[in-house]
Amino acid sequence: MVTVYGIPNCDRVRAARQWLERQAVDYRFHDTRADGLTRTQLEDWAARLGMDTLLNRRSTTWRQLPENERADLTDATAIELLLTHPTLLKRPLLDAEGTLSVGFDETAWAQALEQ
Repeated sequence: MVTVYGIPNCDRVRAARQWLERQAVDYRFHDTRADGLTRTQLEDWAARLGMDTLLNRRSTTWRQLPENERADLTDATAIELLLTHPTLLKRPLLDAEGTLSVGFDETAWAQALEQ
């Protein structure tokens, strides 16, 4: 099953979903704000992709965090932040049968869907 993680009002998520529909890809959308994320998911993704790939340090949510929460992050503290503030996840995140891709890139997504 192909799953797209993100928030529905994000422009990049909307573009990715429209692209998937044009490609006739059957997928499930997981709203990270409404449906949340699990510690197990985040630990797996961090191990496979690295926290720098997952954590959106350019987001409004990140900028609104107190400095002490942003300083000296470890994977464990970053996971806690993502559990509390799921909009910190870079988006969209594509999980195509276990192949992960963060951010919408047509070429990367096409390759992920082929595997």
